Amino acid sequence: MIRDLTDAEARAALVNKWAVPDDVLPAWVAEMDYAVAPAITRALHEAVERGVTGYPALEHDGGALGAAYAGFARRRHGWEVDPGLVLPTVDVSAGVRLVLDALSDPGPVVLPLPAYAPQLDLPGVTGRERWDLPVTPDGDAYALDLDHLERLLERGARTLLLTQPHNPCGHVHTRAELEAVRDLVVRHGARVVSDEIHAPLVLPGAGHVPYLSLEGTADHAVALVAASKAFNTAGLKCAQVVSGDAATHARLTAVPMVRNDSWSSLGVVASVAAYTEGDAWLDALLVRLDEQRSLLADLLAEHLPAARMRPLEATYLAWLDLRSSGHDDPAAVALEHGRVRLAPGHDYHPGLVGHARLNVATSATRLSEIVRRLAVALSPR
Repeated sequence: MIRDLTDAEARAALVNKWAVPDDVLPAWVAEMDYAVAPAITRALHEAVERGVTGYPALEHDGGALGAAYAGFARRRHGWEVDPGLVLPTVDVSAGVRLVLDALSDPGPVVLPLPAYAPQLDLPGVTGRERWDLPVTPDGDAYALDLDHLERLLERGARTLLLTQPHNPCGHVHTRAELEAVRDLVVRHGARVVSDEIHAPLVLPGAGHVPYLSLEGTADHAVALVAASKAFNTAGLKCAQVVSGDAATHARLTAVPMVRNDSWSSLGVVASVAAYTEGDAWLDALLVRLDEQRSLLADLLAEHLPAARMRPLEATYLAWLDLRSSGHDDPAAVALEHGRVRLAPGHDYHPGLVGHARLNVATSATRLSEIVRRLAVALSPR
């Protein structure tokens, strides 16, 4: 069910990720080298034939998109979502800006590092300070420093921007971890913005716990979700802000339209198709990504035995500790000497050396060649 794109097809379809010279293999941007799910392609073709190219419906009661996501959340995560509390937005980053502006107090935003690179600038563009919460690069386990988080909240931080499942570290927060975060946030009267765009991509061995599914979170949190990462539809521009109560939703819908517009009619069509007809394709994708995860571990053991990788519990983005190679910026070395493009670690954690993010959502043949080239590039000269 998962069809690998040829190089030519990938260059035509993934115009950002594959905008590299012909001799370079791209493994950086979070897009998959797989054909779009047939149900989505079919729905888009039918919509274009109907002429659905105008403005989207400005539905504040959830509409078809809210109902589709609520069904998906129930089936995939065991989470009961009120369809009327699902609000469309153009993408997750825009949704975070909306939430910070409409809901958060003006104090600092806590951001665990490493973080999805655009998140580094989100507090600043809303007029807030960013207070970093670094996660140690040492050891195998990803763990938020709750003592540090509490100190930041005591000093005046008002919002925690939580990414779960985590990009780039691939960690799936457990219920106990999230409950500990909730207790700290409630104690200090702060807010949580939970970016859960990668929730559909939890791999075998882990399970996603939506933050809003926890008791005592509805009045201080929202979730940002989308079909875009799991179904490769980022360019269609449609994400969703999920509120836990009507009062929060009312505050979000009361903002001027210009503060939250421009999501795409075709993005809504694709999202509804993904949420209502995409389960079988998504199940097949998770099988493929599990295979790629195992393949990557084997390839690293063979070609780069000194490399360390955070356990890849979700997403298709592997966080590699390559400090053993002696290169501060292994992604730059990989591009120059191996003709493979990775995402530099310092893009996600400013000042962090020796790390890179590698996208495994490609063919087994390409992934094997990517790691082989990486090993050659990082070998002593």
